[in-house]
Amino acid sequence: MLLLALWFGAAAAVFLLAWLSEWRPVGTASTVAIGKTLYAERCAACHGTNLEGQRDWKTPLPSGRMPAPPHDASGHTWHHPDDMLFRITKEGPAAVVRGGYQSDMQGFDNIMSDDEIRAVLMFIKGTWPERERRYQEEMSRRERGATVGG
Repeated sequence: MLLLALWFGAAAAVFLLAWLSEWRPVGTASTVAIGKTLYAERCAACHGTNLEGQRDWKTPLPSGRMPAPPHDASGHTWHHPDDMLFRITKEGPAAVVRGGYQSDMQGFDNIMSDDEIRAVLMFIKGTWPERERRYQEEMSRRERGATVGG
């Protein structure tokens, strides 16, 4: 009986550890809270209070520029690695896309510090479902590997 109880206890511990390893916070609670506040102050006017983006975000505006995309799981933000998201936020999409691309979003390099930009990105990433977070983490890992190895 004792052996059976030990076996079940060990199995429960393994299950618990496996379950806990699936969940990883995106950042510290205070950093995410700062990011949430900064997002509300500096990003929500265009990208939506619920990260929903502008209406018809895949259709060019009359100006030829693209509407602000959503940052929730319905958008494409989670398809991009960390370094690209950081550069887009800091320098503006045109600096990353190039080729004459124009955007209504200017870079935030003179508005937010690098740490504030990272906090906003941590907040955004923390809203994504697990599947999207894992995908984005993998894209970031691959980019880091390509940079280090290549």
